[in-house]
Parts: sequence; C-alpha cells; structure tokens
Amino acid sequence: MSSARLPSLLLLFASVQLLVGCAAKRPVVDRQPAAAPSATVPNTTESGQPAAPGSPNSAPPKRGKTPPTPAPVGYIEEGNASWYGNPFHGRRSSNGEIYDMYKLTAAHRTLPFETMVRVTNLNNGRSTTVRITDRGPFVTNRIIDLSQAAAREIESIGPGVVPVRLEVLGNVDVAAGFFTVQIGAFRDRNNADRLRDRLNASYSPIFIQQYDSADGAFYRVRVGRISGEQAAQEFADKLRDTEGFTTLIFRLDEK
Repeated sequence: MSSARLPSLLLLFASVQLLVGCAAKRPVVDRQPAAAPSATVPNTTESGQPAAPGSPNSAPPKRGKTPPTPAPVGYIEEGNASWYGNPFHGRRSSNGEIYDMYKLTAAHRTLPFETMVRVTNLNNGRSTTVRITDRGPFVTNRIIDLSQAAAREIESIGPGVVPVRLEVLGNVDVAAGFFTVQIGAFRDRNNADRLRDRLNASYSPIFIQQYDSADGAFYRVRVGRISGEQAAQEFADKLRDTEGFTTLIFRLDEK
C-alpha cells in the first residue's frame, strides 16, 4: 500500500467506528429536570413513619364544630332536708332576692340558681317543686334547706329534718362551673384570719366571707377556685385527709 493512500484509509476507519458507537447509545428524551426531593414527606417523620398528631411535621387537622356536651338530665341526690323561716324572712338571699318564706324556694350548696328541683319526703312520699335561690345548708349532714312553704307541702315542719330525694327538672349541667371548699366558720374574725394566714403558703386563693346570720356575724374561710364539682370534691377530700378539716363544697356564684 502506497503511502499516498494511507491517510484516506485511516479516515474511513475512524468514521466507521464513530457510527457504530452512536448506534449503541440509547436516545436521550428531552424532559424537564426532576424536582429535588423534599427533606421530609408531608405528614411523615424523617424516619418515614407517619407523624404523630400534634407533632411539628403533622399536617394541620381539619377542624369542625365540636357538638356541645349534652347536659345531664334527671340529676338525683338523697339526704336530709331542713327548713328555714323566721328570722330570715325578708332578708336578702344569696341570689340577691328578698327571701319570702311563703314562696316555694330552697337553699342548696352547689346547684345553680334558678334550678327547679322536685323534693320528695321519703317518709311519706309527699313532693313539692322548689326554685334554688340561696346557698346552704351549712351543716354537713343536710343537703337542702327548704322554705317554710315548701316544708309545709311535704309535711316536714314538725320533724324539722327529714330524709328526701332531690330530682333536678330540665337540662341543667349541675357539675359545670367553679366551686370552692369551706374549711371553717368562726364568730371571731381573728380566728378566721389566723387560719387563712397559716394556709396561705400552701393553698391559693384563700378568702374569708362574712355572713350576717340571725345569731350574729360568722366568718367563713374558703379555699380554691376549682373548675368542676368532681375536681372540687377531690380537693375537699385532700384537705380533709391531710389537714383534718370538715369540708363543705359551695358553688362560686357570679356577683
């Protein structure tokens, strides 16, 4: 082979190799660059597990209107009932009304004002319906103080104290609201102040409520502003067990 033809043969060989190499490659499809993956998949943790509700990576929950909790119906309580007339007749009740012993009203420690209650004397089956307008009784073994008119209807004037059943009429959430625990009642204001000061470091709030009774002023020491009657009962049990107090639970009324 002459040296004159060698360059031509080398050029032909290189062209054939180029065509073979191009035929072996897959064609490249024209497409947009893929988006970079996020560091965390929505609603999962970095480990890939579903995120716990309320975690920083969880998707916000869909919020709808929460239906209100139905108020309890037919609340029943049993215990002793007493009654009160003179000298309270004509004085102001806890709800601000003037007490009229000839109307069908009653005092209860925790039922909301205006609650209608059927009271049945368990000794004779006689019943009456009263409206709660006052707070009391202030004796641990009684659950309601009836007006004189209500006591007359169930024939408890003579006995003074009778066993009764209370039935709340209508839809009344008797356990909702704020409550406090009474731990003492004193004629001497200094005694009430000393008890409050002794407990100030451990319990709050502590306040003294003055009550002008027919027998003179009493100073009632009360502890706490507790949401819900059940929580108030648990707090009262704690005060009784740890401090030795005789406790009474009262609703805190708006004034």
